Amino acid sequence: MPHLQTMRTLKVLISSIALLSAVSFEAQATDGYFAHGYGMKSKGMGGVSAALAQDAFGGANNPSSLVWAGDRLELGLDYFQPDRQATFSPAPGFDIKSESKSSSFLIPEIAYSKAISDDLAWGVTIYGNGGMNTDYRAVENLLGPNVNNILGGSTDLGVDLTQLLIAPTISKAINADHAVGISLLIAGQRFQVKGLQAFAGFSSDPSRLTNNGYDTSYGIGVRLGYIRHINDQVDFGASYAPKINMSEFDDYAGLFAEQGDFDIPSHYSLGFAYRPNNQLLVAVDFERINYSDANSVGFPSSVPGPLGADVAPGFGWNDVSVWKLGTQYQINDQLTLRAGYNHTENPIEPADVTFNILAPGVVESHFTLGLSYKTESGNEWTLAYMNALNNEVRGARPAVFGGGEDRISMSQDSFGVQYSFGF
Repeated sequence: MPHLQTMRTLKVLISSIALLSAVSFEAQATDGYFAHGYGMKSKGMGGVSAALAQDAFGGANNPSSLVWAGDRLELGLDYFQPDRQATFSPAPGFDIKSESKSSSFLIPEIAYSKAISDDLAWGVTIYGNGGMNTDYRAVENLLGPNVNNILGGSTDLGVDLTQLLIAPTISKAINADHAVGISLLIAGQRFQVKGLQAFAGFSSDPSRLTNNGYDTSYGIGVRLGYIRHINDQVDFGASYAPKINMSEFDDYAGLFAEQGDFDIPSHYSLGFAYRPNNQLLVAVDFERINYSDANSVGFPSSVPGPLGADVAPGFGWNDVSVWKLGTQYQINDQLTLRAGYNHTENPIEPADVTFNILAPGVVESHFTLGLSYKTESGNEWTLAYMNALNNEVRGARPAVFGGGEDRISMSQDSFGVQYSFGF
């Protein structure tokens, strides 16, 4: 029987991975282009996860959590709806507006954990990042002959960045109060951009600047984690993922710095969880995302030199600090309620607004709600809702592109559902 159960579990896992491979991980811009949380329990609590071991998403959150998470398989699907707008004002009182057509996405995620012994567990998490995903309507020649988009290009304008990470994980309890873990991060990226014909004169290789379809990039990294039970009420957790050096997007060597390089930045989280009684949980996390690790993202758009050079204009994203606060209340053995708040710094300065029409990741405040319901079989349904308030950033358009003012704005909603099997 144990062997049969294991085979059934593996069959479900393999089938789920196959399903996920057929679905694109897109448009997940919340904390920059990182998600505000991974796993629906975390997402319903503002993204807190550093000191928690309540699901199998340790590969995306804190690898050390798996040894205390139990034997679980989590299948999640998030319906994500961002609203992205760009406005160009060549003169006061004259606005040319463009709204991204891509506004509804299904984002899957999967996680599995299994105990090897009382103090050792393994698992795998499959999740995605993204958010540089826009598809702006043509502006119908309002900017002149042969101009079809708000940045002066001759086709529709848009960018699509998808990051898929597969995180095999192992976690060990050193004793009853300390656990450590490590995840191998197997990363793949897919990217395309269109509509940047007006930038050809600023590129080191105009033939590899825009409208070249999808290109792919790969890399391998790690995530380290630690959790400590300080006492019966308080836990502390920390995780760290160094920068992942990715292979170049060769088809866009004339766009990104260092001939198409687009690395995944380092990031770390610290958090505390407090349980004053058996029903209530309050958790707070601090996360730091170092976008400056990726020169194509971190270099300001004003950097002298051609696009694609070793030192080249980029998106100008700052490193950001993220604060997450979440609470959970267990009504009874079946029903648990959650709420949370997530605040991230806007990474985009006014001086870089024009280039970031492509990637307006400017939202700051996220409000979340969630719940879990455990069935008679011991399996569990989890729901999570997130609303990110609209935020706008405006800045002067460079004189070489005609001057005037650009404005970018974004708001977001998401609703996710997750089904968890307990073994």
